[in-house]
Amino acid sequence: MSQEPSGPLVAVDWLAARLGAPDGPVVLDASVGEHRGGERRIPGARVFDIDGALSDPAAPLPHTMPDADRFTAELRALGVDDGDTVVVYDGAGIYSSARAWWMLRAMGFDRVAVLDGGLPAWTAAGLPLESAPPAPPAVPGDFTARPRAGMFVTADEVARTLTDPAAVVLDARSPERYAGTVPEPRPGLRAGHMPGAVSLPFVSLQRDGRMRPADELRTALTARVQERERLVLSCGSGVTACVLALAAELAGYRGQAVYDGSWSEWGLPSGLRPVETGADGFTPAP
Repeated sequence: MSQEPSGPLVAVDWLAARLGAPDGPVVLDASVGEHRGGERRIPGARVFDIDGALSDPAAPLPHTMPDADRFTAELRALGVDDGDTVVVYDGAGIYSSARAWWMLRAMGFDRVAVLDGGLPAWTAAGLPLESAPPAPPAVPGDFTARPRAGMFVTADEVARTLTDPAAVVLDARSPERYAGTVPEPRPGLRAGHMPGAVSLPFVSLQRDGRMRPADELRTALTARVQERERLVLSCGSGVTACVLALAAELAGYRGQAVYDGSWSEWGLPSGLRPVETGADGFTPAP
């Protein structure tokens, strides 16, 4: 039985059949916010702490990608080896697990997949859960980060993308946040979107907490992207933008990038970056 996933997404039965085997995958719980620190977890899961240790503590913005040294140290502390297969999940379905997948990919680690449907799908399948706090690994791992250029981009790179006819910035936030008709959840940020950015709410690419089939994802992305092949993905703080990255990967796109600062940076009240309001007329598929 192969222990390596065939793509960036695995089903709960794939994981269940391999969980606990001597050469089985390392399972990481990448839940954030209200889903973090729950009393139920997949047996043996270790905490990939995006809200804490796996964000840059010196950065002024939330959920900032840490440097290679910190990332290496944290993954080794989780017992991850370079030769492991890793499955990441979260308590919301597919929300922050895609961020963990993208971070690992950005650090040169490809043997990683997202659990489709996350903890809700695992629970709905009647699969076992544990409530005890995760035990620390018996020995540290030998994981070594090997950063790849271009998978995360800066505000200046996003600004250039917005004027590039061969590229598009996709905004994963809700239509209301994109339009600026509701306040931002982070106090002090301006409401609205980047001029020229295209709305593609991450939830429109899912059905019942799972990713839509690849052909549906391709159709949804093509409707928004048209002929442009270079995708830059943004959201509130660089988390759900990675759901768009996952969807693009499943749909056959390559070379996409995530704006790490996302609206937490672009929408700052300093006014350094232009903001506009109003809907773009996009209606997600049912």
